[in-house]
Amino acid sequence: MGSLKEIKGRIASVQSTRKITSAMKMVASSKLHHAQTMIENMLPYEGMLEKILKTFLASEVEAQSSITQAREVRRAGLIVFASNSSLCGGFNANVLKLMERQVRQYQERGIEVVVYPIGRKVSEKVAKLGLTSAGNFTELADKPNATDCQEIGRTLGEQFVSGEIDEVKLIYHHFKSAGSQILQCKKLMPIDIAEAMDYDHDRDLSTVLATKQTQEYLQNKEKSQSGSKAENVAALNDNFLVEPDMQTVLHALIPRYVNLMIYTALLDSNASEHAARMVAMQTATDNADELLRMLNLQYNKQRQYAITAELLDIVGGSMQ
Repeated sequence: MGSLKEIKGRIASVQSTRKITSAMKMVASSKLHHAQTMIENMLPYEGMLEKILKTFLASEVEAQSSITQAREVRRAGLIVFASNSSLCGGFNANVLKLMERQVRQYQERGIEVVVYPIGRKVSEKVAKLGLTSAGNFTELADKPNATDCQEIGRTLGEQFVSGEIDEVKLIYHHFKSAGSQILQCKKLMPIDIAEAMDYDHDRDLSTVLATKQTQEYLQNKEKSQSGSKAENVAALNDNFLVEPDMQTVLHALIPRYVNLMIYTALLDSNASEHAARMVAMQTATDNADELLRMLNLQYNKQRQYAITAELLDIVGGSMQ
């Protein structure tokens, strides 16, 4: 048991740390609210465009293009989304582990891999592993930008059509709620119609609180949706009128879809980062509160022990 001065110093140190973690939690909560608003504003456009394109490709045989045709993979591209900073729990570590596993699977098959690193943590890991990097995109992790995502999508689209890249995948966290971020490895090109039609669009964008009630609500909602899914299957609209022609429509829709998927993954990753940091800082603040309680109890016990010892000395001295 330390002295009173040591315990008091440690209490002051923990209190100072708690102020920092509490402030970081509030900042992350504010940024998460902003990120949720961006996702909410983008979702209607994303859902409609994806529905139109996927239904069109699934129902029109002639609509199959080079970007929907699977082929032998010799060179693959990975767009990996992480953050520029730490203190967000296992957010970065989980993304990097999945990236390493995916790269290892490609390398075992003799496939060359090029990585588009979104975030400083990914860039550092790519350099450490000696992988081929397609550039520096660290600013996107802090400031999501649709224009930069469009440039990445255009470059990848040209490389895919020309045969320089045969497959492109996205590795990111799908934001489901403030307390739930799901790690994803989604194929971007060639377009997988079945995967897109089954994509999870259920999100909770109404709160930044990660509570048990929120998670129970999501679980109950998933059960009710899965129970009624078979009854709500709608037939595909196979009666499209294509103007001016099939290739013109595809050349307009597919690049927009690719750009939108990259931008959606970026917004998902950005919101997931803030949610993970908010939860991590809330946990750190709670741990600091518990540590302060124990230190205060220890301090009071030590002080009472010192007072008792002094009283015994006084009493013993007066009896002599």
